[in-house]
Amino acid sequence: MGSTGGEAEVARADFPDGFVFGVATSAYQIEGARREGGKGDSIWDVFTEDKERVLDRSNGDVAVDHYHRYKEDIELMASLGFAAYRFSISWARIFPDGLGGKVNEQGVAFYNNLINFMIAKGIEPYATLYHWDLPNHLQKTLGGWLSDKIVDYFALYAEACFANFGDRVKRWITINEPLQTAFNGYGIGVFAPGGCEGETARCYLAAHHQILAHAAAVDVYRRKFKVAQGGEVGLVVDCEWAEPFSEKVEDQIAAQRRVDFQLGWYLDPIYFGDYPESMRQRLGSDLPTFSEKDKEFIRNKIDFVGLNHYTSRFIAHHQNPEDIYFYQVQQVERIEKWNSGEKIGERVRTQN
Repeated sequence: MGSTGGEAEVARADFPDGFVFGVATSAYQIEGARREGGKGDSIWDVFTEDKERVLDRSNGDVAVDHYHRYKEDIELMASLGFAAYRFSISWARIFPDGLGGKVNEQGVAFYNNLINFMIAKGIEPYATLYHWDLPNHLQKTLGGWLSDKIVDYFALYAEACFANFGDRVKRWITINEPLQTAFNGYGIGVFAPGGCEGETARCYLAAHHQILAHAAAVDVYRRKFKVAQGGEVGLVVDCEWAEPFSEKVEDQIAAQRRVDFQLGWYLDPIYFGDYPESMRQRLGSDLPTFSEKDKEFIRNKIDFVGLNHYTSRFIAHHQNPEDIYFYQVQQVERIEKWNSGEKIGERVRTQN
């Protein structure tokens, strides 16, 4: 590494061959065109209609107008030397009602144009099927991720995307940060769909159906598209890495438990067939149960894991933390100050 003024600088040469530099977005945050191209409403379209839910009262009706200006955006990525772009597909732009009946051809055309243009500019497409923007119709009629019927609808949507874009897209992500949808969306309601009362079983049920939906999408790809298209399908999870605050055994175990409630929540069922034992012990009947058939179905339904990491925390065991239920049941305390009272560091903007 080179250095300037005593501070290390990071260069591309510091990374191994094959390391891909890219950028990522989500459909709701950038596309805009809420009522154009045959798109239906998503839960975020409806959620942000209540201006009290958003600090600056903004919404994604126009956003940065990527729907109309995608060529400018791709040109910028290419000019900066990025080799990959992870974008998300709006489910409501492919199936406006989410039901998987008739494909919205205008939506397909938009993503075809986007994919073709980024390839022409030397940028590899990485496509996310779900970045939190559930078709609102499925929320209104089924209860969204709280219904087991969502699994079949997600599989139909995934199949449509594989069929229309899979000849060029070889890296697929089923769901981005499912923990955020489950906890913030269906647990405490600060994300769409909101309107939640309590947060006990709801978030764990939503997560349960997300895991089954992920596996269903991977199953469709492997059965119908893998041989011809040769792509991979993975899952992107997020985690605040946990370090024990002290060398005490109880803090060491608490840190592992904290990771169980983040990474283990989604990855243990896929790799080992069930949720972490630490979750089972603390959640009891609030944590859904996989049937033996489900366990067999979801096991190893993954080609790669993506990890979004925003910050790490010191974790200590606490028998009865003064916190919301999600953390109370984990019996952990997220430490923000040293024993002297001095702050460990500046607070990051993104946190759970």
